[in-house]
Amino acid sequence: MRQKLNYICLCLTSSKKSEIHPVVKYAVKRILWMIPTFIGIITITFFLTKLRPDPISQKLLNPDGIKDTSASEQYVEQLKKYYGYDKPLLTQYFIMWKNILKLDFSTSRIDHRPVIDKIKESLPVTLGLNIITILIVYIISIPLGIYSAINGDSRFDKGLTLFLYVLYSLPTFWVALLLLKYLSGGDYLDIFPLNGLKSDYFDELNWLQKLMDFGWHLFLPVVVSVYGSFAFLSRFVKNSFMEALKSDYIRTARAKGLTERRVIYVHAMKNSMIPIITMMAGLLPGLFGGSVIIESIFSLPGMGKLAYDSIYSNDETVIIAAVAFSALLTLFGILISDLTYAMVDPRIDLEKENSR
Repeated sequence: MRQKLNYICLCLTSSKKSEIHPVVKYAVKRILWMIPTFIGIITITFFLTKLRPDPISQKLLNPDGIKDTSASEQYVEQLKKYYGYDKPLLTQYFIMWKNILKLDFSTSRIDHRPVIDKIKESLPVTLGLNIITILIVYIISIPLGIYSAINGDSRFDKGLTLFLYVLYSLPTFWVALLLLKYLSGGDYLDIFPLNGLKSDYFDELNWLQKLMDFGWHLFLPVVVSVYGSFAFLSRFVKNSFMEALKSDYIRTARAKGLTERRVIYVHAMKNSMIPIITMMAGLLPGLFGGSVIIESIFSLPGMGKLAYDSIYSNDETVIIAAVAFSALLTLFGILISDLTYAMVDPRIDLEKENSR
């Protein structure tokens, strides 16, 4: 045992430095760059919230602008002191960062619940909706793009392209309202629930029925989330695949006598998928931004609806927390996309990237 410990100490104190993998170096460098980006996002959000009227005094004013007689000046001052509005602006700013580092976002100004509890309830809904959306978009768009690249002059491809671009031009909120009107009750079909994430009798269902109930409620929100991305991503896949088919290594593969299926689905697909991976980094911010509209229309208790309600009610602590978590998820999504791109593309030299 002592010999093993001596050997470990010798390795740790050795002057020869161990080589660190370039991917690890690149990841550490990108994470360090994410820190000032995150600080900038939160700082801008904090000062933007301060441009609005004081939430305490605004809450105590009626629509005519006359102070509510039931609330005394002393009570208003106590509320400001409790929530820290009596402190200087810079002091409030540093207190906010202290709370963020401790993952303590205080309590909501509206319902006085811990903000972290509200985030825990809302974050899984948005993550689940976004993950399902990304999977469906990629599963459908990649085959469509490959088919369009191989059969670019067919009538079916031209008709499909026109149809996808018509879908792409339709506003999200308009499509969502149409689906609710014609498929969720009223004078038309009553196939899907009008709002919410689960039924009133959800607790009485078994696990399979609960899963089907979730899918029943999420069907329309997922449709609204994915339809606009098909045209953009499928065209991107088509262009990338057509560029790969014109490459020298494809001509070499065909000259070797490889079957057309192997040339297309092995050699061409492998290299054409490299730029498509980077598209995931661009989809993530759009999906988080679009979820505000979708979750608000379908009344889904996710991060988008939580952020919308907190902005509408000027709930500063919830606004800061929602922006912080959304920014972190987006930044890490971009990081994962970049790392995946660097690992699958042999043309990228991470050593040169780290030296910049």
